[in-house]
Amino acid sequence: MLLAAGGGTRFTGSSHKLMADLDGTPVHRRALDAVVAADIGPIVVVTGAADLDLPPDVVVVHNAEWAQGQARSLRAGLATATEIAAVDAVVIGLADQPFIPAEAWRAVASAPAEWPIVVATYDGRRGPNPVRLHRSMWSQLPTDGDEGARHLIRENPQLVCEVPCGGSAVDIDTLEDLKRWTSS
Repeated sequence: MLLAAGGGTRFTGSSHKLMADLDGTPVHRRALDAVVAADIGPIVVVTGAADLDLPPDVVVVHNAEWAQGQARSLRAGLATATEIAAVDAVVIGLADQPFIPAEAWRAVASAPAEWPIVVATYDGRRGPNPVRLHRSMWSQLPTDGDEGARHLIRENPQLVCEVPCGGSAVDIDTLEDLKRWTSS
């Protein structure tokens, strides 16, 4: 599942941050292309503030309550994921993190099933995306606010499996971030 619903209010560019050009590709497409390449199951993209150009092979869920925070988008995505497939776990990431490669998505998805929470690490530090959450954890997710699974990870360290991954969980939040990570 790729969360792509936020307002991107800190980004001062001429478009929404997810549509901003990063070396010839919109930020959200770089993130989505990695999820597609990972080939880990049906892909749900939760949209909201921005009208994104998405391929027909992804399931798009529009979260009309996107301004209420990430928790609402996460809940909308989980509801849709369970409608389209009988899943026991979902791998979740953010569309403003264009440097997480397909290998990271696959590594998190394929971690041992006994772990209810699986998080990617980069250079020994938690990303925290992508994160895999088992169904047993979904009821403990917040229903409001701008925090997804962070509190579950913080409050339940005994349930967390860390998976070393290549790439980076750097996100594009500001125009300065975009400029810093653009090659040219």
